[in-house]
This record gives sequence, C-alpha cells and structure tokens, in this order.
Amino acid sequence: MKKESRKEWFFDRFCGTQLVVYTEDRKIVEVGVESDKGGDLLGNIYKGKVMNVVPGMQAAFVNCGMERNCYLPLDEGPVRLRSYDGSVGQTERRTLKEGDEILVQVVKLPRGSKGAKVTCELSFVGKTLIYLPNTDFLGISRKITDPAVRETLLKETDKLREKGQGFIVRTAAETVTKRHLKTESEYLKRVYRSVLESAKTAPVGSAVYHEWALPVKVMRDSLGGVSGIYVGDRELYERVLHLARMRSDVGEKKVFLHTGNRSMFAAYGLSEQIYELANTQVPLENGGTLVIDPTEAMTVIDVNTGKYTGDADLESTVFHTNLIAAREIARQVRLRNIGGIVAVDFIDMADEEHRLAVDEELQRALSEDKSKCRTFPMSELCVALFTRKRTNNELQSFMLKPCTHCTREGFILSDLYMAMRIRSEIIDCFAQGHTSAVLELNRDLMEKIFSEGYFTKEMNGVWKNRRIYLIGHRTYHEEKFTVRGEDSRVLTLPDEARLLY
Repeated sequence: MKKESRKEWFFDRFCGTQLVVYTEDRKIVEVGVESDKGGDLLGNIYKGKVMNVVPGMQAAFVNCGMERNCYLPLDEGPVRLRSYDGSVGQTERRTLKEGDEILVQVVKLPRGSKGAKVTCELSFVGKTLIYLPNTDFLGISRKITDPAVRETLLKETDKLREKGQGFIVRTAAETVTKRHLKTESEYLKRVYRSVLESAKTAPVGSAVYHEWALPVKVMRDSLGGVSGIYVGDRELYERVLHLARMRSDVGEKKVFLHTGNRSMFAAYGLSEQIYELANTQVPLENGGTLVIDPTEAMTVIDVNTGKYTGDADLESTVFHTNLIAAREIARQVRLRNIGGIVAVDFIDMADEEHRLAVDEELQRALSEDKSKCRTFPMSELCVALFTRKRTNNELQSFMLKPCTHCTREGFILSDLYMAMRIRSEIIDCFAQGHTSAVLELNRDLMEKIFSEGYFTKEMNGVWKNRRIYLIGHRTYHEEKFTVRGEDSRVLTLPDEARLLY
C-alpha cells in the first residue's frame, strides 16, 4: 500500500510581503506571494468608466484607476465558465457607450504592456459555492464524480438562486449539508448587496470589493488533509489560527508558531528549494535538464538529456528523459504559477508510440493541477502546447526584474527577492551568537532597503538590540552580497558604512 504523503503549509511575512508554501513530504508543490500593501488585484471589483468602445475588437476599454485602462471583451459570454459542467441560460447584455459607469471584476492581471482583463459578470467565491449575481448559470466542479452526489448538489443549489442568477458548486461542497450551502449562499448575496451599496457613492476608479488576503484564500480553498501549518510571524499566526478554528478538518492543534533562531524556511530545509525557483534551468532526476524561458507572448520550455546517457539505444534514452520531463514540467508550472500559453520542445522521438505516451503523461500530470489546463496534441516535431489559467502573479514577478545591462531583454534577481535572501543570512548570523552583522552589497540595493523599509519589522522586534551595518559598493553586481558576524564593541568600518534604521 502506498504511504500517504505528509502535507504541510508554511506561512511567513517579511520585507512587506506574505509568502505561503505548500509541501508534500517537505518537497515544495505550490508557492504564493502577495504584498502587504494591497494584495492581489485578481478578483477585485472596481467602479470603472468606459473610455472607448472598439467594435472591430468587440471590446471596450475601461478606466479603473490603474496605470493602464482595462480590457473588457463584449462577446466573451459563458466561455469563462467552460471549466465547469453546467448549463447556461440567457443573460441580458446592455449596450455600452463611452462615458458609462460600470462595475467590473479583474479576471486576468496586467502583464507587460497590457492592462488587466475585466468582466461585467461578477462572481463571489466562497469555500463551497461561487455566486454569480448576474449570470444565469448552474455549474458543478468536474472533480465531484459521483453521479448521485452531483445530482443532489445541483438540485439543492438550484433552489438557492433567483431568476438571472447563478451558482457554481465547488469541490469542497461534496460532503457539506444543505444548511451549509444555504448559509454560504446568503452570505455571498449579502456581500454582493454591500458592493452595490458602496458603488453608489464610490468615485470612478476605486475598488468597491477586495478579494481576500492570501492566508484567507489559502485556508478557504484548501481541502484539508494537512498534517501541520507552520507560521513564522506572530501577527500572521493569530490570523491563521483564527481561520483554522473555523475549519473542523484542520483545527488549531495543527497550527504552530515558529520561534527558532533561524528563519522558518531555512529551519525546515525549504530555503534552497525556494531559491532554485529563480533559476531558468531545472535539473531532472536522471541528469537531464529543463530550460524555462518566459517571453511576452508565452513561456517556452526546452528539454535536454544533459548528463543522462541511458543504458540502451538513443530512442529509449530520449523517451525516458521526456517522460520524466513531462512530470516535472507539470510540477514547475504549478510551482512558478506560470499562466497563458506554454510551448514544450521535447527531445525528438522517432517512435510514434513514444510520442503518444509522453503526450498522455503530460496530460495526466497537468490534470492534477487546480488551475485549468488545456492540452493540444504533440506535433511531429515533438513540440507540445498547452494553456494554463493564470490565477495570480507568476512567481517570476516576485523573484526577477528586467536587467538594465542588456536593454531589459534579460532578467536578474529582484530587489525584494535579494532582501529575502539577505534577511535569511542575517538571521543565521545572529543565530550563531554574533551581536552585530556587517552587510556589503550593491549600493543601489542598499538604498532600496532603506527607502522601502524592508527590515523595519525585524528592527522593531527580534533585531531591536542588534547592530547591522551596511556598506554599499558601486562595483558590486546587483546579485552580489556578503554578511559577516562581528562581536567587537569597536568596529573598524569605512566612512560610508550606515547603521540600519
């Protein structure tokens, strides 16, 4: 019998950012990142103003108070709901004109030079139901497979909606009672009414509804079965503990506050796994490699045999590498939250049966992803295409930034990501018993640390009685830094050294 894997969540908050990691047997499966300042835009509802309507594109552009106007498709209809089994009724559509003030919800984040994609078909997500106040749709998750359960859930949910409204039954509803469904549906309807009330007086460009913060979304959407939840920040711990108490399948006994001397991710052996996600090259278990190259239009993944030479003929070697690559590709797109179009250049295989087997393995591995994936048959050139629904910011936006040394065509590690690594090494330095730390780094990054206040929380808390000196160098590459511990009361430092905060 296959041993059940140990599933754990890790929450931490630092440098003005919340980071959540989901592991199975201490191997990272998912990573989520969100700013403390405003969270994610996805799911937010804005009072917008139609700036122009483009009939040739069947689209309107809406001012929602963002840097760029949002894109509103006028002919999308129920296509957004195709990932759920269900039937669509007739939904009335108003004709938009310039100057109209409307409520829109962000369904795709801004990317590159493109503004956010929005919809007028609002949705409010609960743990077991998604409420669609102005879309005539009744749907159910395909992961609920028992025909009798599906029929019962749809019948009960149909009673909860009024004319022109809709609901989607989520996977978590499979074991809940009728009373729970009714209670949650009434709550979601109240949220919608409050949004309408706020919109009456809200100025154009303002948000009238914010999607839940990262910890709430994680606790809401996870289906239980976790062995433990570990939190590295006291304030965040109290919030997660409160959420766990409302979950009968989790409970507060599974929530632990990390109080060790080392950073939580380092203490549990996860730091290096997180750092590896900034690399474009991913090693495979047999010595082969993946090269992940994000572009404006799509993400391209190249498969290489690397050091693997195999034990038989070339075709068998290639086939074995491609099978392993298919599984790892599914894991990496989920880990890095890669969305949109993904093109995979597998190693050439002459045998058609091998191509079909690799194709099926990729589809099987992607089917385990919570985000909707759509695959296309592999071509004779051994190139496979699939799409993955983009649910929030890709991890790349947290870890990387455009490189200023190569006309912004390449990427280097982001300031926030570098601050995370520096923080971890400073924590380790103090864990070794040192009373002071000297940090030498790129001067621009040093100025960013001061201006953004990345370590303000630590200096007001666990580092309150510590001294940290920063020495900025113009000659240091943006990714180069050193941390050393000091115990002397009198330090000999250059004149440009600055005491942190």
